[in-house]
Amino acid sequence: MIDGVFVGLSTIDVVYRVADFPVTNTKIEAKSQDVFVGGPASNAAIAFNRLGGKAAVVTAIGRHPVSSIIRDEFNKFAVDCIDLSPEFDELPAISSIAVDDAGRRNVISANTTRVQIPPAVIDRQICEEAKIVLVDGHAMQACLAWARASSALGKLVVMDGGSWKDGTDELLRFVNTVICSADFMAPGCVSEKGLVRYLWSRGVTNIAITRGAEPVRFYTDEKKGEIPVPVVAAVDTMGAGDIFHGAFCYFFANGIGFEKALERAAEIASESCRYRGTRAWMEGVQADAARGCDKLAVSPMGQSEAR
Repeated sequence: MIDGVFVGLSTIDVVYRVADFPVTNTKIEAKSQDVFVGGPASNAAIAFNRLGGKAAVVTAIGRHPVSSIIRDEFNKFAVDCIDLSPEFDELPAISSIAVDDAGRRNVISANTTRVQIPPAVIDRQICEEAKIVLVDGHAMQACLAWARASSALGKLVVMDGGSWKDGTDELLRFVNTVICSADFMAPGCVSEKGLVRYLWSRGVTNIAITRGAEPVRFYTDEKKGEIPVPVVAAVDTMGAGDIFHGAFCYFFANGIGFEKALERAAEIASESCRYRGTRAWMEGVQADAARGCDKLAVSPMGQSEAR
């Protein structure tokens, strides 16, 4: 049974490890290269599964030979997939990512702008089964369709607010929880306070603003505050925000309150920064770490223990 649906972007990420970022008209030699499946929806869904959930991704993949990389990754991590563009035969979205020795990253991505996506058809059974639905604003028509249908069924609908996109204002009508970056800003808003008022005016009841290693700020009808982000020796911050969203969805869907779910998600996301790439963190976080525990602790050997 599917208990989490993640609607939006999937990419193929080509990741280069570099000592320093290149400057204009120069060539540098990478220390290593890797290929991952990325994108906000995909990374969040895989994190959700790792913590004990059962996720489905609604995303554009297509039938180009390179697209098999995306399908294989979902199969590897037992994530179901609904392909929004099964007949699209061109290259899928590919991102080029450079990560320096401090774990910082530069990203170039085509996202979904060049992918032909027909109108989304809702899988009613999956929509009824799911406890929670996350939309990232990419493939906006699909995000709107799934958010609208899920909201009508009384589901938890979460928006990953990376940046404001055409259609975001309409999407907010069907969202009850927004987790956004500090860069996310609605038209006409120039401050965090203004953004919070704007989101409340659209019916959003839970708001969280992530700020990298700085505390997560949260706002509800009853309370506002900050949640410290655990300090770790960061090796790679790539995908940490997506992992945060996937972990939050898992905890929130399983009855943990908004504030506590944010706290637990911050622990998981911070732990992921101790590893290279977007998957190696799974070796240090037990699949059952989320169940019945008040805190995620990491042993000296890097193995996670539930306490």
